[in-house]
Amino acid sequence: MKYITKFFWLFVGVLFIFSGLIKINDPVGTAIKLEEYFEVFSTDIAPFFKSLEPFALFLSIFLSALEIVLGVALLVRWKLKEVLWLLLAMIVFFTFLTFYSAYFNKVTDCGCFGDAIKLTPWESFTKDIVLLVMIIVLLMTQRYLQPFISQKVGATITALTAILSVGIGWFAYENLPYIDFRAYKIGNNIPTLMKPSAPLKYKYIMTKGGQEQEFTEYPTDTTWTFKEMVAVNPEDGPKITDFNVWTDEGNYTQEVLTGNKLIVIIHSVAKADTDDFERINALIAAAEKEGITPMVLTSSSAPEFEMFRHEVNLAAPYYFADHTVLKTIMRANPGIWLLKDGTTKGLWHHNNTPTIEEVKAALAN
Repeated sequence: MKYITKFFWLFVGVLFIFSGLIKINDPVGTAIKLEEYFEVFSTDIAPFFKSLEPFALFLSIFLSALEIVLGVALLVRWKLKEVLWLLLAMIVFFTFLTFYSAYFNKVTDCGCFGDAIKLTPWESFTKDIVLLVMIIVLLMTQRYLQPFISQKVGATITALTAILSVGIGWFAYENLPYIDFRAYKIGNNIPTLMKPSAPLKYKYIMTKGGQEQEFTEYPTDTTWTFKEMVAVNPEDGPKITDFNVWTDEGNYTQEVLTGNKLIVIIHSVAKADTDDFERINALIAAAEKEGITPMVLTSSSAPEFEMFRHEVNLAAPYYFADHTVLKTIMRANPGIWLLKDGTTKGLWHHNNTPTIEEVKAALAN
């Protein structure tokens, strides 16, 4: 039992640190996932969850940092009993979230490991059950985990971990994720990712007399009733399925994905930071002189955006896109997205608005 306990101790500690680091690498993405949960819970459980949405970013950084801190505290065996109880409380909370998502099919990706590792709801729930069992075992067998450093040293390591974790999360928020796991990251070709990587194959779930059966081809026997069609190789499906750009005049998706485009992304004018528009406007003017087409993508309505563009003197044609898609592409509001024939050549937070020389260098790579 001693060796099992030590394996569980190492596994749980490392996994919590890894999970926290993945999420704090992209705190805005984690906040988006929390907002999704709050939206679902406000409808299904209690309206007060809606009031938590403004605190999603704070909770994103806090919970991610807490995972890292508890993982480190466990590994150095500081305040072991208290840390194990906190880990138990956290994993019970996560298990509830993943079970709710899986059973009611509400949130199809829990965001447990951000965009780095995608798990289905039932896979996430299974992972949490395994961790729950491990933590309970650790609580019952903690006598095998004797301290190997002083309480003072353990407290210092834990405190420094907390400070560093919060700092990492805040820096990622003020800039962009350190490591980009999204489909729109630099180097990815968007048109290619909008197509399946291999021909998709499907199976048909049919019912008859209360029984279910799978068919690789649609049955000719009309006594079977169609239930659902499921992809056999979903991993070969398009990685991007919802990128679409339009105006009242029509669809402009292909135009965006052709040629050199400097795209200013403004998720919503209501929450847009206006401090850096002087630099953004100067970049747009310089880009036009270099033959780089400037564009603006927003999810705000035309009347809202017309008022906003005059306030910040934004002189570029604007188009509309889905709010969630824009937040997936760009974690800043506003942010700059550079495309060359549909391939991402640059992504910049408005705090790091590039010069025209940086844009030209990115296009040349």
